[in-house]
Amino acid sequence: MTFDLDMIKKVYSDFETRVNDARAFMGRPLTYSEKILCAHLDVKQVRESFKRGDSYVDFAPDRVAMQDATAQMALLQFMQAGKAKVAVPSTVHADHLIQARVGAEKDLIEAENKNNEVYQFLQSVSNKYGIGFWKAGAGIIHQVVLENYAFPGGLMIGTDSHTVNAGGLGMVAIGVGGADAVDVMAGMPWELKFPKMIGVKLTGKLNGWTAAKDVILKVAGILTVKGGTGAIVEYFGDGAESLSCTGKGTICNMGAEVGATTSIFAYDQNMSKYLRSTDREDLADAADAIAHVLKADPEVLANPEKYFDEVIEINLDNLEPYLNGPFTPDLATPISQMKEIAEKNGWPTKIEVGLIGSCTNSSYEDIARAASVAKQAKEKNLEVKAEYTITPGSEQVRFTVERDGFLKTFDEIGGKVFANACGPCIGQWAREGADKQEKNTIVHSFNRNFSKRADGNPNTYAFVGSPELVTAMAIAGDLRFNPLTDKLKNKDGEMVLLDEPSGDDLPRLGFDVDDPGYIAPAEDGSNVEVIVSPTSDRLQLLEEFPAWDGKNITGAKLLIKAYGKCTTDHISMAGPWLKYRGHLDNISNNMLIGAVNAFNMETNNVKNEEDGQYKPVPDSARQYKADGIPTIVVGDENYGEGSSREHAAMEPRHLGVRAVLVKSFARIHETNLKKQGMLGITFDNKEDYDKIQEDDTINFLDLDQFAPNKPLTLEFVHADGTKDIIVTNHTYNAGQIAWFKAGSALNLIKKMEKES
Repeated sequence: MTFDLDMIKKVYSDFETRVNDARAFMGRPLTYSEKILCAHLDVKQVRESFKRGDSYVDFAPDRVAMQDATAQMALLQFMQAGKAKVAVPSTVHADHLIQARVGAEKDLIEAENKNNEVYQFLQSVSNKYGIGFWKAGAGIIHQVVLENYAFPGGLMIGTDSHTVNAGGLGMVAIGVGGADAVDVMAGMPWELKFPKMIGVKLTGKLNGWTAAKDVILKVAGILTVKGGTGAIVEYFGDGAESLSCTGKGTICNMGAEVGATTSIFAYDQNMSKYLRSTDREDLADAADAIAHVLKADPEVLANPEKYFDEVIEINLDNLEPYLNGPFTPDLATPISQMKEIAEKNGWPTKIEVGLIGSCTNSSYEDIARAASVAKQAKEKNLEVKAEYTITPGSEQVRFTVERDGFLKTFDEIGGKVFANACGPCIGQWAREGADKQEKNTIVHSFNRNFSKRADGNPNTYAFVGSPELVTAMAIAGDLRFNPLTDKLKNKDGEMVLLDEPSGDDLPRLGFDVDDPGYIAPAEDGSNVEVIVSPTSDRLQLLEEFPAWDGKNITGAKLLIKAYGKCTTDHISMAGPWLKYRGHLDNISNNMLIGAVNAFNMETNNVKNEEDGQYKPVPDSARQYKADGIPTIVVGDENYGEGSSREHAAMEPRHLGVRAVLVKSFARIHETNLKKQGMLGITFDNKEDYDKIQEDDTINFLDLDQFAPNKPLTLEFVHADGTKDIIVTNHTYNAGQIAWFKAGSALNLIKKMEKES
């Protein structure tokens, strides 16, 4: 079944005409990404030669996707917008709130009991506003979207940074904060700075132990966690066409870890094959009819250096498996070098747990190839040295791999199958003994491996690899093991070599499922009542943030000067805090508790200038707010890297932070700050970061003249009476300054709705 086929056919009906027009106003041949973007310009957007990395452009996305953790806040905001129904097809997916503990069946029952209030809210608000709802157990949002909603040439936004997974089906899919989703669901244009373009030319073909995951693991090592910021990564070449559709999805999914706006592959026969396998023959036929447009122009492919801002070339014939980590997804190590590097760095080499699955690697192909390795443990009489867990990506995948015997294979080596949900990948893992904070190593096929992310233990060294490599490493139980060359001693004392993994990219018998988990909304939701209890500790109706008074912010205090990596996990942790994602005041108690204080190198321990006491960050912020004292946060490079969670912007806004001053921002977080009426500013001279002292009082000198392209000057008054004048830059355009003046983008939407 193809959802929203009429909408897709409408997109396709004049797609080529729009692309031809775009070539004219852009004045040159186009990359595939540019074709999609230009074919989705808002009707009021002036057609001109957009400048990459500079031009703010209004777009009209085709659809919105939301996962349950972020959907709560997004829909609480949408309820304030005064709309009767969403303007574009939208869905909610219940996948983040299920904790992996003992196994799929019991974990799902426990999740439904614990989260009943939230699930009822999400289902009722979806029913009221015409939003499709995928219930708990249906699967991880990005796998479900790939199987049901993604389509070549489309433009989608989603309230999760890994929305980019849909690039594996030729779609420009971009992770955003909930406020952006509210704009689009309310029928407003969606604004994005026109991205730069990074081209990745793939030649050759994957072979042996190498998997699609290794392509992005290598790219992450090249670009680093911020090398793709403000850019779309577009893959092309014969090597790209040789990859399966779900393999392409894996690469696009983890492109979020290099900061890329999104990643994408051109439409090809492997995508057509995947559409037909997932019961979307009519969509495949429609895409085939315009396949000649669903790729970069010939001139771009012939001379990529001329049309991309940066070009990377990777020969898949020579690519070897990688393990990236620990503590950052861009620390890339070829498996042949891991033994030497692990021993040199003193990493714990005993592998305690191997985990496969997540939105990055939970397709039929992933599980089939991992099962081909797992099967050898029994056939070759090997003892599996590490714990081993499996997280299927969707109920459709789970049902099919069980039918085809793969789950039995995992069971035979002691594997534990978790629910079709995010689970350990986002910290929803009740790992026994993690509270002891012992130094240990795990390997997984997820996308992120920040400190504390999977199990809350800062001493867990997590390494990212393909599902097949993770399976081999779990069997060996040793980080130094190289399955390409090293043999293992079996229970009979024999030395055996693991065979190369194998597996079909799509099931030969087709996909099968009893209940995919979809609940369609009511045709008319006007009589549906959405109830939020005023005494709930899980859900809280939102109040408007106050508008700016038009004056300079003066007498502000430094809440925290964050040192080093400060991701959205550090600003607003996931794991056990996920249960408060619909309650802004309660979840604000985790604000910046993971950030390292530059003055004492401790977490969640900052000096409050009112009483001189050191205390948790949220406590200090609440004290300042209660006394009417504004605060600012200072940060390092790539501040706000990671998840799209807008809570990392809403919590500081709620607790009285007026500005965030950093060396550089991750794209989504900077936008989220703007949407919530916050000031997101950067040092003109990054060395000025060192001038900021713990007991400073901060005054804005020219905020009352806030204007596009005009720097803002801040005065930092030190305790000894000396001052430093620091110049800061910003990227606010006139529309975004209007958000700031109104107090938030949502405030402006409500005002416009009332006036209309």
